[in-house]
Amino acid sequence: MMSQIKSVEIKVNDANKPNTALDELVLRARELVPLLEKNAVKTEKDRRTHQENIDAIEKAGLFKLMVPKRYGGYQGTVKSHLDVTSVLAEGCGSTAWVVALTNVCAWFTSLFCEQAQNDVFGENKNARISGVFTPSPDTKQVDGGLIISGKWYWSSGCLHADWGILGVLEKDSNGAVVDQHLALIPMSELTIEDTWYTAGMKGTGSNCIIGKDIFVPRHRLLPMSRAVVGEYPTELKDEAEYRAALIPVAALILIGAQLGIGRAALKYVIDKAPQRAISYTFFQKQTESTSFQLQIAEAALKIDTAHLHAYRAAADIDNAAKSGVYMDYVNRARCRADTGIVAKFIPDAIGVLVSAHGAGSFADVSPMQRYWRDSNTAARHAIALPETGFEVYGKALLNVENTVTALV
Repeated sequence: MMSQIKSVEIKVNDANKPNTALDELVLRARELVPLLEKNAVKTEKDRRTHQENIDAIEKAGLFKLMVPKRYGGYQGTVKSHLDVTSVLAEGCGSTAWVVALTNVCAWFTSLFCEQAQNDVFGENKNARISGVFTPSPDTKQVDGGLIISGKWYWSSGCLHADWGILGVLEKDSNGAVVDQHLALIPMSELTIEDTWYTAGMKGTGSNCIIGKDIFVPRHRLLPMSRAVVGEYPTELKDEAEYRAALIPVAALILIGAQLGIGRAALKYVIDKAPQRAISYTFFQKQTESTSFQLQIAEAALKIDTAHLHAYRAAADIDNAAKSGVYMDYVNRARCRADTGIVAKFIPDAIGVLVSAHGAGSFADVSPMQRYWRDSNTAARHAIALPETGFEVYGKALLNVENTVTALV
């Protein structure tokens, strides 16, 4: 007779000992999961990541995952980004989201010219950056750069950041748009408006950033029209990690937290199943029910499918960058669709698990209700929306003009 499986754990790294510095970061992330679990409720209540989490993550070096080695970072791959953030999300989705966004903003910063990178990391190798792509149109050309003003929603991690990366539109003297940029601005020149009141991902502190008449020198502007096709200002072209395709990276890093939340929800429901009856039935244990077994299998397969899409996309992005080849349009479009699949399948899987686990999922003391809220909230990020990604990919496959978005 086959022995019964007591619990399931989807392993990120099967090695008992780290093979590389990036593997070591995954193990450090794993060690932090109990701390993040302990602080998850406080993080939600305060609507910001618990400072104890931030301090531990900084000490573990996880904020430097995507920072260039030149500045004492780990110069991580997209795969390593998924590895680390998904593990952290098993403890706290909000904390993992902050780490994910802070690291991708370090990656964006590493695409700027070396002078701009030195502005950020030269004097403070531990500098953290938060960012928003959505551009402000309130700009004016001046000698040497732009004067910008605006409000930027929603800047995850801004409460713990030293710099901001903000979208801006450059206009000529006639008001015509010249280009869209990402602008690097010290947080000391910006203010934060407390606006982040949400159903899920409460602890990310993704508040509004406000700037008024700020001068941004030309070297701290990254032109998006060239960046989306792989023309980055950085002079350090031998750093393969910073040759990766802009939008595939920007999209895929949004779903590492989803993977970890999905794994945590599945494990929780399986671990509790032998202890829970199914009310108003003859089943004294959920594990005895065929319908429960089918639900667990369905949820697990959706989570597995999400992982397969996410890691396929990460491998394609990393391999292209390593080879010095910018991903072609169809594959970039597919990465948007892969991101959308994860943003669809993980919340779907958690919906199945919530029903399987029962009404107790919605008790305040149950982590299931937080997994459900966090996953569904994160899945609504505009760049991760499944329908947009699917349409972009479908048009690319059919060689139909993309009338949806320039962010491919």
